[in-house]
Amino acid sequence: MEEYNFLRTLADSWGLLAMFLFFLGVVIWVFLPGRGKAHEESKTIPFRHEDAPAPDDGDADDAQREEARK
Repeated sequence: MEEYNFLRTLADSWGLLAMFLFFLGVVIWVFLPGRGKAHEESKTIPFRHEDAPAPDDGDADDAQREEARK
């Protein structure tokens, strides 16, 4: 029973602290100034082919396939 109490106390204190620090690190990493380009690119994916739909693989030439993959 003594081992259980020790592990429970350890998890309650240091485990909670470790999870909080991990969460804080993820939040800071997301808002770093250098991440703007990655966020900008991912948020514009739905509008990439706004004027015309992406071509089918059978109808497209290599340049159009490459554009559809970007």
